[in-house]
Amino acid sequence: MQKITFIFFVFYQSLSYAQQQPWLTQVGAHPFELSNREVSANDYGAVGDSMTLNTQAIQRAIDECAKHGGGTVVFKPGRYLTGSIFLKSEVRLKIDEGVFLLGSTNLKDYPIIDTRVAGIEMKWPAALINIIGQHHATVSGEGIIDGRGKPFWDAYWALRKEYDPKKLRWIVDYDAQRPRLLLVDNCQDVTIENVTLRRSGFWTVHVLYSSYVTVDGIVVQNNIGGHGPSTDGVDIDSSSWILVQNADIDCNDDNFCIKSGRDWDGLRVNKPTEYVLIQNCISRKGGGLITFGSETSGGMRHIVARNLKAHGTKVGMRFKSARNRGGTVQDIYLSDIQMDSVGVAFEVTPNWNPAYSYSELPKGYDKNKVPDHWRKMLEPVPAAQGIPTFKEIYITNIKVGSADKAVFVDGLKENPLRNFHLKNVSIQAKTAGSIAYAKDWELEKVSISTKDQTKLKLMDTANIVL
Repeated sequence: MQKITFIFFVFYQSLSYAQQQPWLTQVGAHPFELSNREVSANDYGAVGDSMTLNTQAIQRAIDECAKHGGGTVVFKPGRYLTGSIFLKSEVRLKIDEGVFLLGSTNLKDYPIIDTRVAGIEMKWPAALINIIGQHHATVSGEGIIDGRGKPFWDAYWALRKEYDPKKLRWIVDYDAQRPRLLLVDNCQDVTIENVTLRRSGFWTVHVLYSSYVTVDGIVVQNNIGGHGPSTDGVDIDSSSWILVQNADIDCNDDNFCIKSGRDWDGLRVNKPTEYVLIQNCISRKGGGLITFGSETSGGMRHIVARNLKAHGTKVGMRFKSARNRGGTVQDIYLSDIQMDSVGVAFEVTPNWNPAYSYSELPKGYDKNKVPDHWRKMLEPVPAAQGIPTFKEIYITNIKVGSADKAVFVDGLKENPLRNFHLKNVSIQAKTAGSIAYAKDWELEKVSISTKDQTKLKLMDTANIVL
């Protein structure tokens, strides 16, 4: 086994800088007290027999609780089938141990709302649990929220089989409507804690256009009875002052993901994700332990992720975008991360997944007759606006016990990856990998041990010394 060591000792801005930032103590929901009033959904007709559709009964309980000054909505032990419900300000939805909320598998039970999906503002089914335009709201408890998403997963794969041969891969995720499990949209001071979330039809927890949100102690289990496509764990989307901690995520796409809009529509909204702390979390199966993108159009900055573990995740630290997406990703601090049995430990791909990332209308289609969200996707982005930028990325105290590949970095010739700083990084991998189109990287005490004795390849780089 050959060991490759980077020895480039220059001034290095340590992660201690991130630890000292005053904003780290300001993230998450501000403390708030709810009324001690308790409202039972069962008193409004909810039946926990797993067959009765309880959407209206649960919503009546929430509405009445909010109408009388707020409080907590509770359930007797049981299995409660429901479609979309909408939480209100000053109300806690408490899912106690022994309580299961079961998502309907009928898409008609999820009303169409105006929202953002995968970076595009469009009409889409509501989530199972929705907190929209509210404040001082909480979802908590030791119970289980089960989206029962497999029928939606199957519908997606069926549409892929139809669309892929037509060169419509880029629009499948938007046409295959699948409910998210929990949506926090345009809210402030919201807490999600301790619940177990299973089998989401699409993204599991989506924090959108919101501020001062805490996600604490949740468990995500999206690989029960199949592997749901696009079942991200926690997506923080054009939001700020967010705290995510003590989470355990097992999904089939990105585990913890930072997003800020896609292509022309994301550039139009132009809202960054900033001031985010993710700490003390575990990822299991999934696309990426911590992922930035691919929706980067609004930009991302002032983000710290620390004390994380990855077990069996496809990629560890992941940055991805596309040439028509734009946005600047900067001032990112990743520290004290352990990984084992991962695919790629460190990946940067600003030209990610071209079949998905670039929208082109095949012959035989009339742009004036396609749905509105198709036209948004097809709106051209000027080249000067479309090139994404990744810079000022600080990575320290990383230990990877086993990976298929240590590094895959493939920047853009027209905008090389600049000012990445790595310190105290140890990776054991089958093969070393490569770095292309990168410039001015600071590397200190970075080692890669490879089973195949390959050396890390540098292609079209400058000021990176092995």
